[in-house]
Amino acid sequence: MDRSIEGVRVETSSPAIGIAVIGAGYWGPNLVRNAQQTPGLRLEYLCDLDVDRAKKVLGDYSTVRVSGSLDEVLADPAVSAVAIATPAATHYGVALKALEAGKHVLVEKPLAPTYEEGRLLVEAAERHQRVLMLDHTYVYTPPVRHIRELVRGGELGDLQYLDSVRINLGLVQPDVDVLWDLAPHDLSIFDAILPDDVQPVSVAAHGSDPVGAGHACVAHLTIRLSNDALAHVHVNWLSPTKIRTVVVGGSSRTVVWDDLNPVQKLSVHDRGVDRADPTGLDADARGRTAVSYRTGDTVAPALPNHEALRSVMVEFAAAIGEDRAPLTDGWSGLRVLAMLEAASISLQKDGMSVPIRQVDVTGMKAATTEIATDASRRGRGEVTV
Repeated sequence: MDRSIEGVRVETSSPAIGIAVIGAGYWGPNLVRNAQQTPGLRLEYLCDLDVDRAKKVLGDYSTVRVSGSLDEVLADPAVSAVAIATPAATHYGVALKALEAGKHVLVEKPLAPTYEEGRLLVEAAERHQRVLMLDHTYVYTPPVRHIRELVRGGELGDLQYLDSVRINLGLVQPDVDVLWDLAPHDLSIFDAILPDDVQPVSVAAHGSDPVGAGHACVAHLTIRLSNDALAHVHVNWLSPTKIRTVVVGGSSRTVVWDDLNPVQKLSVHDRGVDRADPTGLDADARGRTAVSYRTGDTVAPALPNHEALRSVMVEFAAAIGEDRAPLTDGWSGLRVLAMLEAASISLQKDGMSVPIRQVDVTGMKAATTEIATDASRRGRGEVTV
């Protein structure tokens, strides 16, 4: 018997996939709850160095096992997949160990602390033929899914600009700046909704540290796209007002997402600026009528109401069961890392525009099929396997 959950078909007749959640801190309990409620998954372990904390998350009556040892969890054949919610600096080591143990991996953002480590994770997943998925939660929200359909379906026309604001009085992190803490959400949204023929080319980043935290608490990113459009991101830990908005402007329509609006999160505006037809006009008239203003309807699409993290878990289970890449696969995580690293370099160079390295999926996949490579011929894109 098959069941459809949030648009994804789950074959419940297939054996459930044994999964372990690694990390019982801030995000781990959310993964535990959704793993337990997702058909096709069977939660086997909650693993955390603080065993008492893990037991508290599960409660007194859970049959899920608790372990303080990652090695113990990875050695158990009942575990086919892991969901990693450990501190960001540990993502690479934990994820690589899981992939090398033959487990499918769902990992929180960012994929790894550096692009090179992220590349090694993607290559390990390709080599071991395992699913590597990023928990880019916002990509799985109904508004972002709808925006993706509008952009990629051409309903907005030619993409002209993107603008994202994510500000609040947030927790100032001790180990990362606001760029690495908040911007992955916005960058992963951009990565998901951009058409295949439009890629980020370069980024200029400016930041400030008004409170003396030791790293940027306020940051602005300007990303130039391959179609010459601009994408802007504003992230801020210091704002007393919480704002989460994304505006995507096209030549035909503009879509506005206000994540904090409980009534109308998404609106599509048939309003904008068009270039006037200069045919038949003299020079003075052409100068006065260079543009015309279009005023049309605003539509609020009806969207389903469900938890995005549940959709993440459903997609993870489906990707494993169907032996396919998930929507937010390792490559998407690598593209986000490429933007973050370029932005960090720009921040250090006082806003200088920095090229964003392009992720060559074809070349990297070919490299992972090479079983042995002579060390003297090993290039930057090759690894020892």
